[in-house]
Amino acid sequence: MQDRTKIGFWTCTALVVGNVIGMGIFLLPSSLAPYGFNALIGWGITLFGCLTLARVFAHLSSALPGADGPYGYVRDTLGELPAYMSMWAYWVSLWLTNAALATGVVGYMTVVMPGLSVVPPVWFALGLVWLFVLINLFGVRTGGVVQIVTTTLKLLPMLAIAVLGGWVLLTSPGSYVAHPPTTPISFGGVMAASTIALFAMLGIESASIPASRVDNPGRTIPRATMAGAILVAVIYVVVSAVPLLLIRQDVLANASAPFALLMDQFGRAGFGRWLALFVVISGLGALNGWTLLAGQLTRTMADNGVLPPLLTRSNRHGTPTTSLVITGVLASVMVWMSYSHSLVAAFTFLTLVVTAANLPLYLACSLALAVLWRRGTVGCSGRSVVLVAAVATLYLVYAFIGIGGEPFVYALGLIAAGLPLYLFMRRRRRLAVPAKV
Repeated sequence: MQDRTKIGFWTCTALVVGNVIGMGIFLLPSSLAPYGFNALIGWGITLFGCLTLARVFAHLSSALPGADGPYGYVRDTLGELPAYMSMWAYWVSLWLTNAALATGVVGYMTVVMPGLSVVPPVWFALGLVWLFVLINLFGVRTGGVVQIVTTTLKLLPMLAIAVLGGWVLLTSPGSYVAHPPTTPISFGGVMAASTIALFAMLGIESASIPASRVDNPGRTIPRATMAGAILVAVIYVVVSAVPLLLIRQDVLANASAPFALLMDQFGRAGFGRWLALFVVISGLGALNGWTLLAGQLTRTMADNGVLPPLLTRSNRHGTPTTSLVITGVLASVMVWMSYSHSLVAAFTFLTLVVTAANLPLYLACSLALAVLWRRGTVGCSGRSVVLVAAVATLYLVYAFIGIGGEPFVYALGLIAAGLPLYLFMRRRRRLAVPAKV
């Protein structure tokens, strides 16, 4: 019988799909439109790189089923300091992500329900942050059920775009070649497009973060990670290609709601508002998933002695109560700061930092897999394993170059900001060890 405090394959898969498919995909066709066919090539590179990274996490979770997720993978191979540095940056990115999602959802909710505009947006966003903290306080399985439901609902508009694209192909195939993008293909264009696409793929590691709360992690996490990553890859290729090929490039580049534009132009007018509703559901599902992971990761780091021990406290549902509350407070601070500037500028800044903060963890895990291969660890001794590690590392070097110097400096700043706490906690652990007589 499955432990009622643990999650299984479907919840883990929903975490991957639900966290990767947030709100970015609904604007991505417009962001990538100026790059023309460079966008499709860039998507190809990004999806290949991210599927390789998914394979990295699948290998690690299979080889180290008893580890506490990525923190344990890196600590057991590269050491405690690299594990802390990469996980600290990633941990910060979690509550930054929640702040960005909350502010983004509020904008769409006022479109779906205009009457809500009477509520000050900052209070609305803060209410959403704490709503999902409350939901996850009832246990990882409760948060997991919410994740499965919202993930299923958010796939409906993606299915609608795919069906519409297929219908147009059958009834009016000439529409696909009526006005092809005119931007010439170039290496710079491909790299820029693939960097933009990378933000939309963040979250492929989601099934491995709550490893200690996963039923049979050595089997469940690899299967869920690969299943979720492949499903997302297929969805993203379809929903990015259809608008790019059917809508004129300059029109698509200036569209604030590209999917709604596509539905109104080739489907039935008035679908835009319904699509906005699914954008809200998608954002809420991602907010729930990242809240769940933020609490679990905070407890994992506290269990390993690199965050204060009070963050390990759990309630009767096995939920890391203090960890969830702390990450909720930090996300709330970022929400409050976001509304002191223009919403678009704040959202752009947050997503930039989040992308940069994820890359150190991905790189550390790729190197961890290479170390396991070198050690001859069971399940990691084949040539295919070292090839996966090498390809993933090369892709991440490419991503670091593509993202530019400024975000890289942000990532280094995040890591540096966490070092004083690491040194303090390390000194505290040493003092706590009784001296030998």
